[in-house]
Amino acid sequence: MRLLIFFFLLCISSNIFGQTQNIKTSADSAIYFRALSKKQDFTLDERLSYALKSSNLARESKIDSTILNSNRNLAVIYYMTENYDLFKKTNRQNLNLASELKDSSAMVVAYRNLGLYYDNDSQNDSAFYYYSKTLKLYDKLGQRLKQVEVLVNIANIQETEKDYFGSEETSVKAIKLLNELPENENIREQLWILNNLIGIISFKLKKYDRALEYHEKALSISNKMNDGYINNLYSTNNKAYVYRLKGDLDTSIKLYQTVLDKKDLYEDDPSFLSTTLANMAYSKSLKKNRNIEEIEQMFQRAYRISDSLDDPIAKLGVTTEFSNFYLNIDEKVKALVYANETYQLSKETSSNDIRLESLLILSKLNEGEKARTYLNEHIRLSDSLLDVERNVRNKFARIELETDKLEEENQKMSEQLVWLLAISGALLVTLFLLYIIITQRAKNKELKFEKDQQKANEEIYNLMLSQQDKVDEARAGEKKRISEELHDGVLGRLFGTRLSLDSLNFSEGKEAINNRATYIKELMTIENDIRKISHDLNTDFVSGSGFMDIVSELIEKQTKAYQLKSSFDYTDDINWEVVPNKTKINIYRIIQESLQNIYKHANANSVKISIQLKNNVICLLIIDDGDGFDVNKSKKGIGLKNINSRVNEAQGKAEFISAINKGTEVSITIPYKN
Repeated sequence: MRLLIFFFLLCISSNIFGQTQNIKTSADSAIYFRALSKKQDFTLDERLSYALKSSNLARESKIDSTILNSNRNLAVIYYMTENYDLFKKTNRQNLNLASELKDSSAMVVAYRNLGLYYDNDSQNDSAFYYYSKTLKLYDKLGQRLKQVEVLVNIANIQETEKDYFGSEETSVKAIKLLNELPENENIREQLWILNNLIGIISFKLKKYDRALEYHEKALSISNKMNDGYINNLYSTNNKAYVYRLKGDLDTSIKLYQTVLDKKDLYEDDPSFLSTTLANMAYSKSLKKNRNIEEIEQMFQRAYRISDSLDDPIAKLGVTTEFSNFYLNIDEKVKALVYANETYQLSKETSSNDIRLESLLILSKLNEGEKARTYLNEHIRLSDSLLDVERNVRNKFARIELETDKLEEENQKMSEQLVWLLAISGALLVTLFLLYIIITQRAKNKELKFEKDQQKANEEIYNLMLSQQDKVDEARAGEKKRISEELHDGVLGRLFGTRLSLDSLNFSEGKEAINNRATYIKELMTIENDIRKISHDLNTDFVSGSGFMDIVSELIEKQTKAYQLKSSFDYTDDINWEVVPNKTKINIYRIIQESLQNIYKHANANSVKISIQLKNNVICLLIIDDGDGFDVNKSKKGIGLKNINSRVNEAQGKAEFISAINKGTEVSITIPYKN
């Protein structure tokens, strides 16, 4: 016994060890393929393939940390390969798993990635929501630089939505955080972005001196950067634009020229070159001593460069300034061409500010109804944008407030969920115990039913045996009667007639002839008696006829109890004596079960039952005019199961034909061996 227990424990230990080894193998393989997916030597498609293998193996390992790390890596590869929908889906899965594990480091990555997805998709509300969640987690984790990067994204969203004060406030908050960190190239990059953004916000608010102050700060930061060449050009260009707005055209032109004097600007950033050329040309066009031909050539060069690029934003900047230039010099036909192009490009790129400007120019360049149409569109768009601006000012504050409320509600829900789980657990245990009790009772009822059924079968069998004994007794009595009748009656009369005929062999004459005729007549009477006895033997009830009496009695009693009209048709061609008792019992029970089903479920008024013999097959047919049922849906019912079980025992076949409101036909065929 001890040896057996030891062997059993050894098997369990081996099984557990084998599973552990499989898990370890899957986890190690996931880590291996994850490392391959990060190698720059492979193509992006190859890296994606390795990342997918790593993710699948991680799921096989069932180790949450391995799954999370592999899926985080997979999300990065999806972003790099521009599979943005899969990038979003994977990050949502990561967020759910990280939330379950309460892994703040993994949660913050998923939140930031989802913010990035919605930011790129211009869904600013959703992007702001996820960035806000990210910001709070970075603050909790003490990651200041990461906080700044998210604040920059939020500030850009606010600026895009024209929440200028909110954007400026966010930018200042980020600058304060950066000033607390040791300066490096990344810090300088973030400082340049934020100062440049505040400069842009300031000139949009028409605070030109403040705009120049921050663009100067941005320019100073770009000079300290190791790779601040492009940043320097952008800051110089922005300063030039602000000077132009202030009316200081000479300083503006000088700064634009500083940018244009840079070598390789076309190779470095052709879009920026075309925009700067257009800005420079327009600044020159505002001067009194302007050279129209030179300015027009600059505009045309800027237009050619922007037209050669797949960059509608750059082209939009050129066509806007070009149309204004021609309007100012009263070249209305040319101005109209570029104004129309500006209008179309602004609609394609959703640049509403430039679209407003183009509509105003088009209203000036056209006359009559067309001019009024453009002017009305300008008014409608301006009003709708004002409404949007009014609504957006507090929108992000509301999102933050709702996010906080949502977190509080989630906390409460988590607490409630714990209680709910506890109550649900207790309820499930109670339900399970009830299920066991009910199931046990059902089993007991089933056993009792089977016992009662067995008893009923035995009673039917005994009844049939009793009926058979009565038939045998009747047969024996009939034999005895026939034997006595033949012996005492027919044989005695035959013997007397024979003796009488023998005595006439020696007599002749008329009297002898008459006597012979009398005895011949007696022989005819004896012949009729023998024929009658033979007929009685042939018409005597067969031994099995009692089974039909039992079935008839069953049908009569049950249909009367169930208040059903009935008809029972059966053939005398079946010798029930040779039919096995088991088969007869099953036929009896099938009829009984069918009548019960008709009474319980069919709502029928009448039933027809027929037992016939066709091609050595007993054919039992039961037809009712009840509600009918869907045969396919009711195959698992207990009634049909019982009937099928009994038919199978008799080696027969059953067919159920029924439809809703069209009654039911049960056709059963059982082999007959005479």
